[in-house]
Amino acid sequence: MPAILYLFALTNLVVGTGAFVMTGILQPMSEGLGVSIAAAGQAMTAYAVASAFLSPLVIVATGRWQRKSAIVFSLLLFLAGAVVCALAPSLLTLLSGRVLMGIGSMYSALASGLVVAMVAPAVRARALALVFSGMSLSYAVGVPLGTWLGFAYGWHAPIALVAVCCVLAVAALAYALPGHIQAPGASFAGLGAVLRRGDIVRVWLRTLLYFIAIFSVFGYVGPVLQALVPMSPQQLSVTLVLFGISGVLGTFAGGWASDRFGPIRTLRFNLAVFIITMLCVPLSKGSYPLVVTIFIIWGIAGFSLGAPQMSRMTSLAPAQAPLLLSLNGSMIYLGTALGAVASGALIGTVGFDRLAWVGVPFAALAYATLWFDRSPKSTAQPVRS
Repeated sequence: MPAILYLFALTNLVVGTGAFVMTGILQPMSEGLGVSIAAAGQAMTAYAVASAFLSPLVIVATGRWQRKSAIVFSLLLFLAGAVVCALAPSLLTLLSGRVLMGIGSMYSALASGLVVAMVAPAVRARALALVFSGMSLSYAVGVPLGTWLGFAYGWHAPIALVAVCCVLAVAALAYALPGHIQAPGASFAGLGAVLRRGDIVRVWLRTLLYFIAIFSVFGYVGPVLQALVPMSPQQLSVTLVLFGISGVLGTFAGGWASDRFGPIRTLRFNLAVFIITMLCVPLSKGSYPLVVTIFIIWGIAGFSLGAPQMSRMTSLAPAQAPLLLSLNGSMIYLGTALGAVASGALIGTVGFDRLAWVGVPFAALAYATLWFDRSPKSTAQPVRS
């Protein structure tokens, strides 16, 4: 694998931590801002909506730029948003910073587009898994560390740390990335033909549905875990570390399985396990070992879905990879937003301990989309504009 992929992964660790660290510090954040936990949770919604609707537009607007310039620009936007959030005295200011961070999250789609151009199709899923292992590590390292910092030193502290790490990432990529990289930029050329491709649209729909399912729980993971088994801040951090490690394992397992067995077969198996574990989450209440076991299996199954999804999409239309991946990223963050909104609206009805059941119908619908995708391995088809 090209060495630059490891730097991409480390930068995704910073971006992922900045994106999701607030899920573990909702309680101190809500107390500090004087708002409810549900209101504080809309910081995730603001980030997700900006990522879904604004970052693709900025990706296209920078499509003719050198890839190095576009990537550095995306991280500077993310850094600016992190600084605003770290200094935010009110919820409104915080949401403004989260919008900037959401736009800057276009970095992940840009980096993925470079991966597709750099590696052979036979190892594409594993390469994408390597780059996105940084996102998984953010759950294993960034979110738990941020949760501990947020409870120990105030909710601003972990966001300030993200800003510092983002400065280092910008400097490293500005130094390491070549000025001219042979990779296409995103554009809306051919979008009409892509939208008429049912196999491609199903990938986006599947991403949207299973991320709604994931974030019906993960958008409020701290309160959910506390409702299942009351924990000290230290125990909560350890639990999040274990969940994050399961995500790293799932990311690499999904990449390996997709290259070995094909993306569709991999998705069928892991989505089935994902649904079963979501059904079991509320049933684990009162038993810490059972909670941890179910969340580990859930993490492996859930995180294993990303690489086969991206591999499936880029194999269907390699020349359109930047646009397809950016719109798949939109589905990720739109699903993140809808999952947080759906579960937030039902917290008072079902409670934090049964919040996982809110996501089960969406996961089942994601599984149903696989009915139309029969082939275990995809054959690339050109998309004509």
